[in-house]
Amino acid sequence: MSDSPRDVEELSLEELKRLVLELFEENAKLRSETQGLREEIARLKGLKGRPQVKPSRMDKQSKARRKAKQGRKQAKRNRGAKRLAVDEDRVIAAPHPEGSRFKGYEDYVVQELVMKRLVVRYRRERWMTPEGLTIVAPLPAGLRGHFGSELRRFVLAAYHQGQTTVERLLALLCGLGVEISKRQLVRLLSEGQEAFVAEAEAVLESGLESAQWVSVDDTGARHQGRNGYTTQIGNDHFTWFGTSFSKSRLNFLELLRAGHRDYVINQEALTYMKGRNLSAGAIARLEASKNRHFTSQSAFLAHLQALGLTRLTVQPDPVRIAQEGALWGAIAHHGLLRDSVILSDDAGQFKLARHALCWIHAERLIHKIEAFSDRQHQAKERIRRRIWWLYADLKAYRQRPSRRRRGELSRRFDQIFTSRTGFATLDRLLARLHANKAELLCVLERPEVPLHTNQSENDIRCQVTRRKISGGTKSQAGKEAKDAFLGLMKTCQKLGISFWDYLGDRLQVPEACHIKDLAEIVRLRHTATA
Repeated sequence: MSDSPRDVEELSLEELKRLVLELFEENAKLRSETQGLREEIARLKGLKGRPQVKPSRMDKQSKARRKAKQGRKQAKRNRGAKRLAVDEDRVIAAPHPEGSRFKGYEDYVVQELVMKRLVVRYRRERWMTPEGLTIVAPLPAGLRGHFGSELRRFVLAAYHQGQTTVERLLALLCGLGVEISKRQLVRLLSEGQEAFVAEAEAVLESGLESAQWVSVDDTGARHQGRNGYTTQIGNDHFTWFGTSFSKSRLNFLELLRAGHRDYVINQEALTYMKGRNLSAGAIARLEASKNRHFTSQSAFLAHLQALGLTRLTVQPDPVRIAQEGALWGAIAHHGLLRDSVILSDDAGQFKLARHALCWIHAERLIHKIEAFSDRQHQAKERIRRRIWWLYADLKAYRQRPSRRRRGELSRRFDQIFTSRTGFATLDRLLARLHANKAELLCVLERPEVPLHTNQSENDIRCQVTRRKISGGTKSQAGKEAKDAFLGLMKTCQKLGISFWDYLGDRLQVPEACHIKDLAEIVRLRHTATA
């Protein structure tokens, strides 16, 4: 624009239009400069600038949304008819006046469940050979006892997956016309399940061989009228349960052998014993012995007695540490937990190898602290907020790990857990948690490891439910069957396999879906996610 004013009356129409456009451009430029100055002033004052609001795309998307909504409604109406395979057609005649024209059918699909007793009599041919031998036709595959495979599948699914009681299941079967006693029903649930118990052990072995991490937990159990404990081991792809009368580290190591019963003295075992402060003299005796592999606990204890370790009365107990070390050596000997992280809630028996701690349980300790003044309450809440902010950033780090971010999160951890709030109880707890820094920040080195044991808590809930509604088990076979079936059920759920189909395949129900070996599926899943 020109600096000197011009007489508007002298301008032509085209010149007036140009002048108006120039004024608009000049005005927009001044507005932009003014806004920039305002934002700079706000920044210097420490205030928030003007929010950047993106233009709405609602007008462009409304038409597409209407079409998608209509499509979803139509798909919902037709979903059942398209997905379900029709087993039977039933034609319903419609009364119509004479002269009407037939226009086909309007389909209405209904799902039905057929439950009735079916008594089958197998008439097996008998033949006498010229030599005088009797030949009898064999029974169909999968038939065991006087109850068919389909009934056995229903019993196992209703009891373990449906979490019903023996009494209610018995009443249901009798109501359907099945002649069965409570003793026979209990036998169907517990006896002859060795194949399922073996597959559950194979799933554990496969998981411990290939898993990058496992989470563990335990809960109370009842067996043979005594209090015991059920231990859970699992991750995203498998679950395994084991019930015993102890929750010691020795018991946990026995469970980690995945069904093996041997004791091994190797380099891993000796390293474990040194880490647990076993005396150098005892370690030297074990290392100097030619016997390194023992097939049972009794054989290993006899070896310790021959070496004179059972006569030592020192702390820590040499026999216990030697047993733990030999069990750890057997675990390494069988290729289990080679580089796996064990994630737990800080129970002492689970602290083995590379160990990680659950952040939810750690923060819960702070949450439970009783504050007796406003100042203490405010200090506690400030620390909790900072911990949850750090937790959120650790979750984000798992998705996109980086070396720079790793150092920053480690420094923030130190700042939080070395804080001095003036609340003595809180400060002591923070110092205790800071001592567990390597276990709480395991995710920085191993981003695949979760930050909590929620999965274990969810897995073990089925054991808690079973304990509440059915009490405990009485026989060894019943205990093993309960643990095996609940573990296999959870494993099927994690692998996206129908537990009903799994039982049908293993019990050789006619026309049942084929389900591959679960241990092999777990191994393939771990390999794919490694």
